Amino acid sequence: MAGPEEIFLRAKHRTFIGLSEDVEHEWTGPFYFIQAADPQLGLMKAWREGDCKGGGDEWTEEVELTKQAVEAMNQLRPRPRFMVLCGDLVHAMPGAPFREDQERDLKTALKGTDPSIPLVFVSGNHDLGNTPTPRTVEQYCSAWGDDYFSFWVGGVLFLVLNSQLFYDASACPQLKEAQETWLDEQLNKVSSSSAPKHIVVFQHIPLYIKKPDEEDDYFNLQKEVRQNLMDRFKRAGVKAVFSGHYHRNAGGCHGGLDMVVSSAIGCQLGEDAHGVRVVVVTADRVVHRYHSLERMRTGGMDEDLQKLLQS
Repeated sequence: MAGPEEIFLRAKHRTFIGLSEDVEHEWTGPFYFIQAADPQLGLMKAWREGDCKGGGDEWTEEVELTKQAVEAMNQLRPRPRFMVLCGDLVHAMPGAPFREDQERDLKTALKGTDPSIPLVFVSGNHDLGNTPTPRTVEQYCSAWGDDYFSFWVGGVLFLVLNSQLFYDASACPQLKEAQETWLDEQLNKVSSSSAPKHIVVFQHIPLYIKKPDEEDDYFNLQKEVRQNLMDRFKRAGVKAVFSGHYHRNAGGCHGGLDMVVSSAIGCQLGEDAHGVRVVVVTADRVVHRYHSLERMRTGGMDEDLQKLLQS
C-alpha cells in the first residue's frame, strides 16, 4: 500500500492519472470514480460542543470514518479510476492549534488506499482560511498539491477549482485573477477537434444549494459570482459540478448543468449517513448516487450503476 508521503507526492505532481498521456484523451468506454467531501478532522467534537471556531482537539472519529471509506472503496470491483476529496480535509484553520497533527493523521488514514486508485485533493475554506492569503494558499499547496489544475481520464476533462478565490479573494486578488485567466483558457481551448466526451468540475463551495436564484449564504457562492460561473460552464459544455461544504446532500440540474452537493465523510449537519458518492461516466451521461459507508462496505455499489459500466 502507498504510504502517506507517496500519496501526497502523487497528488502534488499530478502524474497520478496520466495527465500528459495522450491515451487518456481518448474515450474508451464507461468508467467510474468516487467523489467524497469534508473528512474535516476535528469538527465532530467541536460541533457537539458548540465551538466550531476552535480547531477541535479530538478527531479519532473522523480518522476511523476515513479509514472505513478507504476500506469500502478498496473492495469495489472494478476499482474506481480515482477518488476526489472535495475540500475541508481538516477542521483547524491555517495557523491554528492541531492543524499539523490533523493533516498528518489524515494522510496516515489515507495510506491504505490501493495504489491503483489515485487521490485528487480539492481545497476548502478550512484548508485555506475563509479569507485566503498568498501564505495560506502556499501552505496548502505544499501539503496537498496545486489549488487548481486540470486532468484527463478516459476522454473526460476534469477541472479542479479553488472556490475560496470566488468566495473571498480580498487578501489575494492576484491569485484570483490568475485562476480566472487559467479557467478561461481551459474552457476556451475545448475545440471540436479535441473535444472531451464530458467536462466535469470539482470545487468545495457549491454554486447553489437548491436553486440558482437562491439568496446568498455561507454555504453557496454569491449570486453574481454563481451566475457568471454557470454561464461560462454552460457555454463550454460542462456536464456537472461536484462539491461538498454543506455536510448534507443537495443540488439540482438547471439548463443541462448538474450541481451535485455531496454530504460528508465526517460530521453530518443533516440526516444523511456518513458516505461518498459513486459517479459513473457513460458516453452520454454522468450518473451519480450517494452511498453510505456501511452500504458500500457490505454491498458495494448499486447494481444498476454496475450495469452502466457494462454497457
